[in-house]
Amino acid sequence: MKLELLAPAKNLEVGRLAVLAGADAVYIGSPAFSARADAGNSWEDIEILIKFAHQYYVKVYIALNTIFFDNEASAMQKAINKAWEIGADALIIQDMGILEMDLPPIPLFASTQTHNYDLKQIKFLEEIGFSRVILARELSLDQIKKIKKTTKIDLEFFVHGALCVSFSGHCYFSQAMTGRSANRGHCLQPCRWPFSIIDSTGKELVHDKYLLSLKDFNLSKELPLLVEAGITSFKVEGRLKDGPYVANVVAKYRQELDKIILASEGKYQRASSGKNEFSFVPALDKTFNRGYTNYFINGRQPDILSLDSQKSKGEKIGRVDKLGYNYFSLDKKNDLKNADGVCWLDASGKLFGVNINFVKEEKVYTHNNILPPRGAIIYRNSNPSFEKEIERGVARSVVVNFFIKEKNKQLIIEAIDEDDNKVAIKISEKLDKADNHELAEKKWGEQLGKLGETIFSVGEVSFAWKQAFFAPLSLLNEWRREISSLLLIERLKNYSRPEVQHEKTTNKYPEKKLDYSFNIANQLAEDFYKHHGVENIEEAFEKSKDTRGKKLMTTKHCLKYYLGVCPQLKNFKPLDFKEPLFLVNNGKKYPLKFNCADCEMEIFNASKEE
Repeated sequence: MKLELLAPAKNLEVGRLAVLAGADAVYIGSPAFSARADAGNSWEDIEILIKFAHQYYVKVYIALNTIFFDNEASAMQKAINKAWEIGADALIIQDMGILEMDLPPIPLFASTQTHNYDLKQIKFLEEIGFSRVILARELSLDQIKKIKKTTKIDLEFFVHGALCVSFSGHCYFSQAMTGRSANRGHCLQPCRWPFSIIDSTGKELVHDKYLLSLKDFNLSKELPLLVEAGITSFKVEGRLKDGPYVANVVAKYRQELDKIILASEGKYQRASSGKNEFSFVPALDKTFNRGYTNYFINGRQPDILSLDSQKSKGEKIGRVDKLGYNYFSLDKKNDLKNADGVCWLDASGKLFGVNINFVKEEKVYTHNNILPPRGAIIYRNSNPSFEKEIERGVARSVVVNFFIKEKNKQLIIEAIDEDDNKVAIKISEKLDKADNHELAEKKWGEQLGKLGETIFSVGEVSFAWKQAFFAPLSLLNEWRREISSLLLIERLKNYSRPEVQHEKTTNKYPEKKLDYSFNIANQLAEDFYKHHGVENIEEAFEKSKDTRGKKLMTTKHCLKYYLGVCPQLKNFKPLDFKEPLFLVNNGKKYPLKFNCADCEMEIFNASKEE
């Protein structure tokens, strides 16, 4: 079984870094219809990335995972055709209207925006021809195991990066507050804004905290359990992240997955080719993070919020031990450097940061002499030297073995790569016999092994000749360039792009009535659901003229749990407020409802009466 490490690509440059850092597949946004509209790319750049990635047998998936309106259907069809034309390996989609289109034989992946939390939904997606489902982040290991046991579809799961507090695809907070739709790729992330909590009497329970801002996902320690549960694609979030972040995270997960593959004794294999070398030590704390959580993978956890800031804290360095007139020092040895950024929580609990001017011995001198208070915990949230080290420190190569042999008095150089692609060249030049057999083979091996300008690295150089021959360095170099060029052509010729023949289906959808949370924004999507037995369809939230009182979000994150008043807690507090509760931001109140049976919280838009 192949295990895939799937990395994000903000653009061509980040995509290349992700490949070099060890990704088995990369996902990237197209010029339009990407759920990260700010991470769209030209088709020219995507095609360059595809050609680069395919050299290593790395796949490239195109994100076309927004909903579209009727006047955009033609553009969506053209985008799908273009993705297939330039060599994409799969499409990540949300809008079911796409299945009513004339599709090329490209695999379809069901975006997490299709709410792949419910087993009935996942089985339906499998029945209608999806090749993969990207599971909801809220799932536990036990739930994943149940899905794997009852389906055969390929399962992808997020393992690292930012967490949406809402069930994906079911968040309308940004649309309601700003007019910018998350399902259209324009989310302004109001979940990262500060809120207060009040009760029905106006009593304030919490003031101005980041009550919906989750810590970042980190399942690096849970990878063996996820493999055992049936996940085969391990996804890093971050299509808005820069190259050093992506390369650092991918390098770390590459190392962890390789340990699992090595220990499996052949049960698991890497999903692409090549070996990776890093001149730095991957460290997840050293690039962007809001602190880490494993969310619900092992059940509900108490510490999932980044309450004091939506920004990156980064790496914990130490506690302020001494304060001077214009410097501070820490209670432990550290490697803070000039131009690093540091941050700390001030007396009011807000995150405050500053850049370091210079470090002398244990003394840290900051910009404008801005100093933290004594006892403050210092974090490094910017590490320019480490980021430069990352960008220079990733390398990947495909191993090739050379065989020099004689056949019918003809000297032949044969090259076979790790995927059993094979090429050979015949040597037509007349060569002199070598006086020193051992020295001749050494020279041939050294020159053939100088593959630094290619994607290859040498494994073994073997000789099967009766007589060693002397060859000038110029000829050896020429032969090396020729055979490595032929081998790359052969690799690309033998690259196997998956194909799926799409057929229209009529499998019955589990529901007869669909509300706005199914994000049906075009006639094709409506036709799709009607063909699958749905009788009553409500238009998408984005097309609704009146959204007052509508549910904006469903989340497994529960503010009653955070307040300690969840009845499922062993030592829950008695209620000291009058329900209902409201989230408040900028004077606007958003009612909360608690679905304790499903252990979920719902946030609503203000009703008509309010």
